[in-house]
Amino acid sequence: MVVALLTAAGTGSRMGQDIPKQFMHVENKPLIIHTMEAFQNHPSVDAIIVVTLPEWGAVLRAYASQFNITKLRWVVPGGATGQESIRKGLLALADELSPEDIVMVHDGNRCLVSSEIISDSLATFHVHGSAVAAIPCVEAVFRSSDEGKTSTISVPREQLFRTQTPHTYTLGKLLWAHKEAEKQGITNTAASCTLMQKLGETVYFSKGSETNLKITTIDDMLIFKALLHTKKDSWLK
Repeated sequence: MVVALLTAAGTGSRMGQDIPKQFMHVENKPLIIHTMEAFQNHPSVDAIIVVTLPEWGAVLRAYASQFNITKLRWVVPGGATGQESIRKGLLALADELSPEDIVMVHDGNRCLVSSEIISDSLATFHVHGSAVAAIPCVEAVFRSSDEGKTSTISVPREQLFRTQTPHTYTLGKLLWAHKEAEKQGITNTAASCTLMQKLGETVYFSKGSETNLKITTIDDMLIFKALLHTKKDSWLK
């Protein structure tokens, strides 16, 4: 079984709005529903679990019913941190699924994850046993030790990759990682790939995209709205 685990338990403080950003509407649809539809429509995804704010669980189920998200099977209250929220979602899955089942951990506010990104993540997983969506860094990058005021050290961008989601692992591997994190006192690693790296695991990259943006600020929201109304010209390869 392939399960999409969507994290949507943040309060959206950086957005500065009255409701959590994942429930804000764009094109008369909550952001979390835009994300859920990507996995609902992918033929290789069997089920969806959403980890969200406890007081928003019923609202999420109502939206899922309204927009015909039939693959939604679990709604789990989130924790105080991203890492804790993922752990709570995994423990809910462990009650019903096998350790060999596949879990795609994905940010609930990455609404434009494409079918190609999901497919490539699964293909990479089947070759290497894990997959983390990533894109190369194309900007010049500098390291600063005075809060971004000055720098004398540049980092070769050819060596840098920006990770996104989904992060695809077996349920058993993810549960192992969170158990080890508890033993070692590793906290607040919201990115599963960061947790795996801290535990000595190799990170295998799958296809990401600049359009697979994480909606965190008002600027991100504006870009998302623009991308919804943009399509690739037929002459572009």
